[in-house]
Amino acid sequence: MTDFLDTLAKDAKKTIDSGYYKTELTAKQRKISLKQAILECNGNAVITEIKTASPSLGIIRTEVNPKEVAQTMERAGATGISVLTEPTHFHGSLSTLLQAREAANLPILMKDIVIVADQIDVAAQLGANAVLLIQALFDRHCCELGVEKTIAYAHARGLEVLLETHSETEFKSALETDADLVGINNRNLATLQIDLEVTRQVLRKHGKCGKVVISESGVRNQRDLQFLRNCGADAFLVGSSIMSSADIEDKIRKFVQA
Repeated sequence: MTDFLDTLAKDAKKTIDSGYYKTELTAKQRKISLKQAILECNGNAVITEIKTASPSLGIIRTEVNPKEVAQTMERAGATGISVLTEPTHFHGSLSTLLQAREAANLPILMKDIVIVADQIDVAAQLGANAVLLIQALFDRHCCELGVEKTIAYAHARGLEVLLETHSETEFKSALETDADLVGINNRNLATLQIDLEVTRQVLRKHGKCGKVVISESGVRNQRDLQFLRNCGADAFLVGSSIMSSADIEDKIRKFVQA
């Protein structure tokens, strides 16, 4: 039975075949560690996300200037910036990643549906410091290489890896990899449903085993962030509630100081 994750993988293949990732855009890579930034953060380690649309919400924000938004995020105290580059369902672009890299001194995470090494190459080419990989795509054999070889490839290109999971089984597998960071996505990519209890249940049963853990999705307010922090998450990836805010800087500050 096909679910939305299968759709994402299928459309990622179409995007790759279209030549989308064959770009002449380049940026000077800055050696900034997202993992270290999280470990050294004095407040809440909030990874803010530049995205203009999502499958669940549709258009989130129009008229986005990536450079201005990235600078606002840095000024507000963000620990890192995630940039959506997936064009079909999230309206992301490689140019947005490049502009964010040029504007901010924070670690940059490229967030996409990564299934081939060429996508990792372009992340490095555009100056990203980390790349998102999705455990479920490896489990479904959607990727060109296995998870360990893909992580090793990213490391060879100077990138850290955030390995995203959605269940206890995926999280347990991710803990055994060389991923620099392990994500727990509170949104089930198969159904698009959000449940913050996912982070609590996974960490209560398995702990972190020395990994830096990022809770992703569903953080709407300070109370949500405090809940996830109390569950043991080290950092929080927040996109929609920030990008839909009338005052992005104020919204981020409240999360950082919650």
